[in-house]
Amino acid sequence: MSLTVPNELLDQARAGDVDDAAFLACVRDSLPYAWSLISGLAEQREQTGAEFADNQVPPPSEEARGQLLRCLASDAMRAALERHFGVRLAFQNCHRVAVFDPTATKALHEFVTPRAQILNQKPELVDC
Repeated sequence: MSLTVPNELLDQARAGDVDDAAFLACVRDSLPYAWSLISGLAEQREQTGAEFADNQVPPPSEEARGQLLRCLASDAMRAALERHFGVRLAFQNCHRVAVFDPTATKALHEFVTPRAQILNQKPELVDC
């Protein structure tokens, strides 16, 4: 299961639309490693003014890796995080997350090419 959903949020979903803030709180509380990594990268990119910031350090545990994979595999979670942090997210392997300034289309395009994926491969990442 990706998220631990509070009863109030489940009731809200049954009644209609889910509030973005409540959904984001659920993501933050359910997937703390993924939230922390993405929020830290968004802050780093904002502080430096760079087109993007990325993580190249593997998660500290399989649990953390699972959180990251679940978070980024969900279109709903990715879109909510992008709206919240004002970034575009991109993902390579099982840990290389990048947050992009929404206007950095050339940098994003280069990050998501097959060439970039191939160049990011390392022997220690074979079974990530």
